[in-house]
Amino acid sequence: MQTVPLRFRELTTLVVVVLALGITAFAADIDGTWTATFDTQIGEQHYTYTFKADGDKLTGTVKNDMGETQIVDGTIKGNEISFTENMKFQEQTVSIKYKGQLDGDQINFTREVGSFATEKLVAKRQKAK
Repeated sequence: MQTVPLRFRELTTLVVVVLALGITAFAADIDGTWTATFDTQIGEQHYTYTFKADGDKLTGTVKNDMGETQIVDGTIKGNEISFTENMKFQEQTVSIKYKGQLDGDQINFTREVGSFATEKLVAKRQKAK
């Protein structure tokens, strides 16, 4: 009678480990460089995002025509990502909050630029040359 529950526990543990590894592997799929060009209230913007996932934590940088900054409060859960960019604009720091959905080699973002605007954009993965 002991072997059946023990095997069941072993099988359950194995399934949990495999699922956890699968989720981690999927989250890591965001690693790399992504670019986007889109129109805003202040004109056309050119962005380069560099992402690195570690479990559900997302780190990296955001670079645009005005400079470069570190990603803050980045998370990744499945194919949902979010982070904040604290951009310097005219001697002020503007908090830009991103929410996006990873879809293969593109990320569909909605970003809230302070209390000024909400914008949609698509970032595309840059392939290694």
